[in-house]
Amino acid sequence: MTDAVIVVGSLHYDIMVDAPNRPRKGETVTGDRWYPKFGGKGGNQAVAAALAGATTRFVGAVGQDNFADLLCSRLIKHGIGTDYITTVSGHGSGMSVAIVDAEGDYGAVIVSGANTMIDVALFESEALWENAGILMIQNEIPEAVNVAGARAAQKHGLKVCINAAPWRPLSQELIDLVDILVINAVEAEDMGAPPVGDLASAKAAAVTLGTMVPTVVVTAGEHGVAWSVRGQGADALPAHQVKVVSTHGAGDTFIGTLCHAIARKTGFRAAIESANDAAARHISQKHG
Repeated sequence: MTDAVIVVGSLHYDIMVDAPNRPRKGETVTGDRWYPKFGGKGGNQAVAAALAGATTRFVGAVGQDNFADLLCSRLIKHGIGTDYITTVSGHGSGMSVAIVDAEGDYGAVIVSGANTMIDVALFESEALWENAGILMIQNEIPEAVNVAGARAAQKHGLKVCINAAPWRPLSQELIDLVDILVINAVEAEDMGAPPVGDLASAKAAAVTLGTMVPTVVVTAGEHGVAWSVRGQGADALPAHQVKVVSTHGAGDTFIGTLCHAIARKTGFRAAIESANDAAARHISQKHG
């Protein structure tokens, strides 16, 4: 059964800070606590897929430092092997500092470090692609790595899903290799869609971007999620009404769960519903 999920992406040692609000320019805010957390869009999405039940393989890179120990041990804890993670000498592991405010919203600064040094030769391993159904990539790693991974995935008959975050222009070469595009409201506008402020406009954005990529998913925060599938039309699903504790990592939880469902060949609406449920559970719980 071809239901394994392959993730090529970033690993970050996150330093999380809880504060009453996020600082404005030149302002110092007194926080409530700080704590370390496993992160990186790639790592978070891989863990989400594994928690959803997927056999998950990860391709990435870490530095020669203590951060690498935490990052790799967390993957192993969730049943994700480290056979395809390169240790890069002379570079630190990726890291970030994120500030979570009293409303559960956050802002972050990332330092990519070793994530810019992922070894594309790893894609030549046939074992990597065994029984796999989908490849997940994101924009926290170099586009050249994403293109190489997507080409290898296409060669092995996998669907390619890109979470185009953080935003940067995508080359036509990469767009042509993508089957599924997942973005939020801001990223949709950056790609040329009309402004997104509710479910109807999120659906319109998905339809607009559907001229570029066969399947487009636009997450619209508290409004819900909309999607467009070429040849099948567009639809939308409202968000669950839950008490928000923290939105940090919600998008990654959504995408990891979605890709697991797609790899299992779940119907697309059912896959969206599963991902929407997982994201709602995630934001209603305290992490770290």
